[in-house]
Amino acid sequence: MAGVYERERSQRPWEFGAFGVSDSVRTPASESGRYKGLARKRGRRDCSSKFHFKLRVAHFAALVCLAAVFVTGCGGRRTVAARRSAPVQPNTTSTAPGGKTDANANSASPHSNANTNGQSGEQAGEPFEEGKASWYGAPFHGRRASNGEVYDMNKLTAAHRTLPFNTVVRVTNMTNGKSTTVRITDRGPFVDNRIIDLSFAAAKEIESVGPGVVPVRLDILSAIDPTAGFFTVQIGAFRERANAERLRTRLGASYSPIQIVEFPIESGALYRVRVGKIAGEQAAQQLGQQLREQEGVKPIIFRLDDAGNGGGNP
Repeated sequence: MAGVYERERSQRPWEFGAFGVSDSVRTPASESGRYKGLARKRGRRDCSSKFHFKLRVAHFAALVCLAAVFVTGCGGRRTVAARRSAPVQPNTTSTAPGGKTDANANSASPHSNANTNGQSGEQAGEPFEEGKASWYGAPFHGRRASNGEVYDMNKLTAAHRTLPFNTVVRVTNMTNGKSTTVRITDRGPFVDNRIIDLSFAAAKEIESVGPGVVPVRLDILSAIDPTAGFFTVQIGAFRERANAERLRTRLGASYSPIQIVEFPIESGALYRVRVGKIAGEQAAQQLGQQLREQEGVKPIIFRLDDAGNGGGNP
């Protein structure tokens, strides 16, 4: 209909106004003689008016239909992105026969993935903490570690204060990006501004033997809850037992239990004073903060273990 309308308009432009058909027929001078008699006849004029009226109605109806189609089409559109489902995450745990989840699928062996050095294929771990790492070798080589094993400085092991024994940890030297994977077998370090003591072999792999102390990041590779279990707060370590006894006497009225743990060293022994047996690491941290503020001590949080004497390297 719109094409017919445009074609009629181009052939007889004098019969169409700016907004459609004009109410009066405008006749050019050259055609005045031809249409003069016809214009006087009312019947023909009425017929012409009816024709133009019907043409206008048809045109209006066509516009209404076109608008309806446009509105309906827009309202029915759906964006594909809005209906796109979230990507399916790959299942990283394996299932053993019988439908049981294999917890070992999320752990790593420190011997099978010894030195990653930031290479591709590195197993993803759970970020745990950042701080300073030291290392220890002789004279602890050949001695019993806190878990009862004999410490071998040429194996990839480490000492940590709160992680459970046999936890597998990736240690990354933040100065050069080199990393190694170790197993926790001992307790330590006993200096409050360090977070882990590496074996000599592990320190070699991240090039920290020379510097001695380097900033590191720890990622847990084992499927464990590092905050579960029982913890204690160490508030002092003395070469003279009498000094440890005095500290226990001073705090004994306000805190209980207070234990003195003897740890043998080359020149004699160290006597460590520990307060409490607290369920959960967060509660132990709160007790340590209280002791720091009220008693002026420097607390260090340790996990209480069943194996060994909880000694570790000094």
